[in-house]
Order: sequence, then structure tokens, then C-alpha cells
Amino acid sequence: MSELPILEGILKYVKEENISFCMPGHKGGRGFINTPIGKEFIENFLKCDVTEVDGLDNLHNSEGIIKEAQNLLSHFYGSEKSYFLVNGSTSGNLAMIFSSFNEGDKVIVERNCHRSIFNAIIMRKLKPVYVKNIISEILNAPLSIDLEHFLQVLDNNKDAKGIIVTYPNYYGICGNLKYIIEKGRKYGMKILVDSAHGSHFGIHKNLPESAVRLGADMIVTSTHKTLPSLTQTSYLHINSGQDIKKTDFYVSAFLSTSPSYLFLCSMDYARFYMDKYGNEKYGCLLNISSYYRDKINEIEGIHILGKEDIKTFNRDINKNRQINDITYGIDTIIDIDITRYVINLKKGHSGHLLLKYLKKYGIQAEMSDNSNVVLIFSPFNEEEEFKKLYQVLKMCNLDELKDKDKDINLINFDIPKIELLPYVVMEKEKEYVRLKESLGRISAVNIVPYPPGVPVLTMGEVIDKNCLDTIFYCKNNGVDILGIKDNQVEVVK
Repeated sequence: MSELPILEGILKYVKEENISFCMPGHKGGRGFINTPIGKEFIENFLKCDVTEVDGLDNLHNSEGIIKEAQNLLSHFYGSEKSYFLVNGSTSGNLAMIFSSFNEGDKVIVERNCHRSIFNAIIMRKLKPVYVKNIISEILNAPLSIDLEHFLQVLDNNKDAKGIIVTYPNYYGICGNLKYIIEKGRKYGMKILVDSAHGSHFGIHKNLPESAVRLGADMIVTSTHKTLPSLTQTSYLHINSGQDIKKTDFYVSAFLSTSPSYLFLCSMDYARFYMDKYGNEKYGCLLNISSYYRDKINEIEGIHILGKEDIKTFNRDINKNRQINDITYGIDTIIDIDITRYVINLKKGHSGHLLLKYLKKYGIQAEMSDNSNVVLIFSPFNEEEEFKKLYQVLKMCNLDELKDKDKDINLINFDIPKIELLPYVVMEKEKEYVRLKESLGRISAVNIVPYPPGVPVLTMGEVIDKNCLDTIFYCKNNGVDILGIKDNQVEVVK
């Protein structure tokens, strides 16, 4: 056994020198060392690990340099106020939900949200009403919120206090957030957006519009995912009309009382870099990624999503629509973030096996599912890395990626029946049962494949066959699943 298992494990990984097509966005430090001030920060990295000494500032009562930096951040994103989050987007999701809703409030929630949203709903004792996501037969993965179902839910729950959605999802797919905001506004609902993967949105004309500019009430973005910032750093933005004093309290409550100045420096730098260089550098990235997307799409059996796929998705979605304003011209998918590759394999082939294949050649992808591999880029990925990706994919034998569980898919996946509200489950007596014996029981935990961190089951939902098939598929393919322990699941007794 190692005396330093974490440190030695990380150092071992660093020595592998993998190509980083995953988070964080600084890509092994490149995002810092390519500017004079960023290089100076790295050279003095540990010396910058200081506390709130005289002459600096206090994140929980900012009056100096932190306040100045957050004002610059707010101006850059166009918000009423913006916050630095040192506890990641999870703390931002908690803060915005606690700031916006009171105990017992009903909220409309996209089912494809991150687990931190569901945790916040439990902690705040809210009454969630879930909206389905459309599952693409092509991707065998969630596309976006089902607008037809959304309108039905909205019509039946006009007393809801707010709507919580994800924009974009892990695949970079952007649903029609503007339409959702317009509909929610008619009933005075607050619109909260987990935009963890959208910190870079709006910086270039060929990127999707930011949720802040689209007018959502509160928005969380993960700086570390795509910007030059350290892991665990995020922003929270609020637009006009929100209770700033209440938000100040909950932001402070969910943040460490010993915030890292390393985190704060990197978030300040990320905003600076995007403001000064973002449009130019993202333009270069978009050109390179577009060039190699076209080359890779010539490989038989492999397709990388592009903006041209938006029409295909919307056409397929609208085939069976019945609600007039969706049938006539309202698109469900409005954009795709092309600073990431979603490598979609021919039916019957495994994204999990492709991820392992890429890793064998020193290419670290972000995540895989049963049909796709997701790679996340930033301006600090170099053209040679894209070239190697193309070469490795070109020599890939797709026959070796055939999926033994090819019949298991998400096409018919639906929201499980809600038997108990999530916060009610917390007080119930529970027991562990074997997964195979859990059919029909009420889940006492959130069961979450990670990544992408979207629950197959949430507390209070009934475990059905489709859920079990999905769980076993993930287990068989080596996906980490939170909520499952030794092939057992906790259920309401």
C-alpha cells in the first residue's frame, strides 16, 4: 500500500501526459501560462494560498478587491449581480433554490437535472413536478425538455412558484430556454437555470446565447468546465427583480468560511481572459474543431454532432406533436455547443468501449454512455491533439466496439411513478434489498450514474423494470453509480 495514495495516484496520472479532452478548461495549466499575468500566478501559486489578511478582502463581506472583481464579472455577463462560488456549482444550485423558494412550494423541474438540484429540492422541502425529456433514437440519450409535456405540466400546475431547467445538457444541446421563460413569466414563475456547461456561451457569434442574456432569473455556470479556472470554481448570476439581500445570505451560507484565494484568483483570471481574448481564441477553436469534425465524419460508423443536426432533431420531435404552437414553428432544440464533440456511434456499438479505446492511446475523454463519447474542448487544446484524435479514430476497428447489451436503450425511458415526496422519504424507516429484488419498491435514495450526474431514480419514486435495466446496463459497463452499494439499494421499509 502507498503512504500517499491520492498524491501518488495523481502524479502517476500526470506522468501519463494524456491529451485532455475533458474538464478542467485550463487544460493542464496552458490556460494560465499563455499570458504574462497567468504565468505569474502559476509561478507564485502556493504563495497565493493566503487567508483574509489585512490589505486583502473577505468573500463573505466583500468591500475591496473581491467586490471589485465581482462587479467586473457582473458587467461581463450582463447580470444584476454575480458571485464567486468556491464550493462549485452545487453550492450555487443550493443557493439559488433556497433564495427563490420557501418550504412547501411547488416547482416544475426538468427531470434531466443534476443531482445537486434534486438534493436542494429535498433540503428545501419542495414539491417537485417533473417534466420529461425527449430521448433521441439516434443518440439514445436525452435531447432536451419535452415542450409538449412541459406545456401540459404548466397548464396543470399554474400555482407552481418556479421552473428549474438545465441549459445546455451534458451533450451541449440547448433547449428552447427563451420559450420556457416566456411561458413561465405568464404565471409569475421564477426561472432558474443550471448552466454549468455554459460559462463560455455568448462569447462568440457561433456559440449559443447565454442564459443570463436570455433573461432567466438565476443562473449557475461552472467556470472550471470550459474556462481557465481551477476545479470547484463557479459563478452565480442573478438578474433584476431578485432579492439580493436574501441571495447574499444563502450564497454565504453554502460557501466555506475559509474560501481559497487560489480559487478566487483563478475565477477572476477566467473572466479577465474571456473579456480580453475570448472572442478571438474561441473563434480559432471553432475553426479547428469544425475542420476535424468534418474529417472525422467521413469515417464509416462515426458521426459527431453539429449544427446541421438541429433540423433533424426538431423534425423527428415534431412528427407526433399535437399542441399548435409547437407544431407550427416552435423548435424544441435551438442550438448545439460545437466546442465539444459528441461522438455518436452506429447502432449496436458501445460508447463505453470507445472511451476505453481512446484512453489506450492517451486521449482522455470527458464521459461515455451506451452510444456516445463526449469530449470537451477549450481554446487551450492544440491542433496537434485534434489531429491525433482523427488518426486514432480512423484506425479504430468498430467491430471491437460492438455492444453486448445493444438491446438495452433509453428510448422508452419515462419518469418513474412518484409515490412519496422526496423530503418525506428522509423521515421514513428504510432497509436494504438486493437490486434484483427491488422491483416495485420505493427508492429511498437518488440513484445517479456519474457522469453525467442525472438520476435514474429519485427518492420516493417506484423502481420499475426500465430503471433496473438502465442500472444494470451502467454497472455492466463500469459506470459509477451513486446510490448502489454491493448490489443493494436502500428502499422505504
